[in-house]
Amino acid sequence: MEQTEHPLPEGFPALKNDTFLRAARGEECHHVPVWCMRQAGRYLPEFRETRAGQDFFASCRSPEICCELTLQPLRRFPLDAAIIFSDILVIPQALGMDIHMEPGRGPVFPNPLQNPEDLKKLKPTVDVSQDLGYVFRAITLTRHKIAGQVPLIGFTGAPWTLMTYMIEGGGSNTMSKAKRWLYQNPSASHQLLKQLTDVIVDYLVGQVAAGAQALQVFESHAGCLGPQQFAEFSLPHLREISCRVKQKLKDEGLEQVPMIVFAKDAHYALEDLSQSGYEVVGLDWTIRPQEARERTGRRVTLQGNMDPCALYASKENIEEVVKNMLQAFGTRAYIANLGHGLYPDMDPEHVGAFIAAVHKHSEDHGRRGTTNS
Repeated sequence: MEQTEHPLPEGFPALKNDTFLRAARGEECHHVPVWCMRQAGRYLPEFRETRAGQDFFASCRSPEICCELTLQPLRRFPLDAAIIFSDILVIPQALGMDIHMEPGRGPVFPNPLQNPEDLKKLKPTVDVSQDLGYVFRAITLTRHKIAGQVPLIGFTGAPWTLMTYMIEGGGSNTMSKAKRWLYQNPSASHQLLKQLTDVIVDYLVGQVAAGAQALQVFESHAGCLGPQQFAEFSLPHLREISCRVKQKLKDEGLEQVPMIVFAKDAHYALEDLSQSGYEVVGLDWTIRPQEARERTGRRVTLQGNMDPCALYASKENIEEVVKNMLQAFGTRAYIANLGHGLYPDMDPEHVGAFIAAVHKHSEDHGRRGTTNS
């Protein structure tokens, strides 16, 4: 990929709450930090109002709208981090693919990749500053507007997850078309995954240059792979992303920021993920916290992993679930979150109950001196 010059934004407000960043680095914190995947989303009435009548990807391309949507949950809840409003599919768009959002169906690619010959239709290189600069502008604007309240997280989809959308043409329960490529066209699969990796590295570095203070890589479709295919087609690229991003940040004189890898349903690869160069490993709700601790040792901070559907329970039950989760993880090297994103029909008050319970019970642990269970 071409070297990209990143103009450094100046004059960001001083950070007032660095609990999330300290936890990501394994440092001791007064309380367990908490944020929610998809915390800027349709469960908030103000989100639906802001987005009313607006094309989804048009919203993603508007720094002002992205900033507003990112800030909305911070106005409601005492969260310890914000995550920029965007979408993982901006990268296939930057590669020249057409995508639109259909109500009730989600993302649709009218012309998905059908065979290796179709790789020639993709742009051979991507200038992230030109093709994804709107995300960088949204990050810079939001970093200023947050006014140091909490850190701002940037993110990307991982290569395999992006590949599935590009071949399936949208969501899929089996990912059978994409997996067919892995078995029938392994060389072309690696070619596509490598091309995506190159764009992702530049994209993440650009996000840090724009003001992102942490980065999360979403391997949302890891669960469709078995251990062997994950080891061949996902893990090497996840490792390469963390290694190359850290090196490019160093080469360009940018700040080293914590990196989070979230490979949903890939608990079979937990040991590998904990040694893949990320400071934080995100967990879905299908793994026991104690088991995750045992298998990762103290190599990484863990993030997660309450079942999002627990938010449908009563507030009292939510508090009990959170209390048990904190006891199981311990309060050191831990970031509270859900095991996946918030769903559109969730009650904002129950989201607030989840966040309040994390703060209450982690501070209780701190007062008792239980920082490392």
